[in-house]
Amino acid sequence: MARSGIGLVYGGASIGLMGAIADAARSDGGEVIGVIPRALAEKEIAHTDLADLRVVETMHERKALMAALSDGFIALPGGLGTLEELFEVWTWAQLGYHNKPCALLDIAGFYKRLDSFLDHVVGEAFLTASHRNILLVEEDAEVLISAMANDSATLKSRSEESDFRRLRR
Repeated sequence: MARSGIGLVYGGASIGLMGAIADAARSDGGEVIGVIPRALAEKEIAHTDLADLRVVETMHERKALMAALSDGFIALPGGLGTLEELFEVWTWAQLGYHNKPCALLDIAGFYKRLDSFLDHVVGEAFLTASHRNILLVEEDAEVLISAMANDSATLKSRSEESDFRRLRR
């Protein structure tokens, strides 16, 4: 990402996949912004080596700030927090709160069953195909970044610039 001039806005942790991605971006000279709730920062998992670490009071503030700072959203393999954040930004796109691309990087088929389930949800008429197609799914990071760039141009031509400030009121 950093070699392509793409910065990283992420959850601000120094551990796990989050920490590894941040370290990789930093070592490639990329801009990295961490956003972490105070309660997690106080548990000593905050990435204190970041040039830009923003400590907020709540998870809601964290997600709103991350969304405001981001040009798009990519979910890597993760647990409930990852899924919750992905579904929230995807829902915001569906509702028209933003026009930023939302994506899953399906490393080693991690999200294959979720992808199939989402197709099932469309088949059962709980989700329209157009809303399903807001979520991009790719196995290759470079292909995903390219798809997001193309999707971003399409989304911006269809709607006005996003305004996350209304989400924080």
